[in-house]
Amino acid sequence: MLNQSVSPKVSHPTPVGPVFPPIFPSWAATSRHRPAAIPDHAALEQMLDDAEAPVEWSEEDIVFLHWRLLAEVSHLADPATPLEEKFDTLRWVFSEREKDGLPFSFVSCLRVVGCSPLSPIAYCGLVDAEEIRDHIRHSLKAWFNASLERYPDWVRDAVVHNPAWIEARLAKNPQWINEQIKRMSVQGDLFA
Repeated sequence: MLNQSVSPKVSHPTPVGPVFPPIFPSWAATSRHRPAAIPDHAALEQMLDDAEAPVEWSEEDIVFLHWRLLAEVSHLADPATPLEEKFDTLRWVFSEREKDGLPFSFVSCLRVVGCSPLSPIAYCGLVDAEEIRDHIRHSLKAWFNASLERYPDWVRDAVVHNPAWIEARLAKNPQWINEQIKRMSVQGDLFA
């Protein structure tokens, strides 16, 4: 679910600005609190190489991880975000209500980020998860239409008429659509 193109190396505390302006306008204000610097690549490798050593997480690290997960929601509005990532994020946002109380669920992340004094955004208190979900639900058509403009007609039709089939293919192989487009450009559509 996390965007792998984001570099894990940060040398100084990162100033955190508005993360959710188009999706969460009430969260546009930033707090004065800044998350601690993320360890450099060598330090991360050393921590990960020692399988026996427990990973130490500060409360601030945990709050920042919740914030980082919520930041993935803002990628839904970006037409360049791969469909597989969008489906993965939507599966997390709209998971079963029984999972809302679990650690790192969408609702848990909203609660932690909205209420913690260590949050990288200004305090906003408890946020209505259903209101956020409704906003996302009502924006999905426009976001997917913008994303699907990059694809051939057959992909658009498949996503619109059979999204579960597309999602299943992408879950098995995130490059499936790209491979099919390449194959069809070389081979041509046998049914055209």
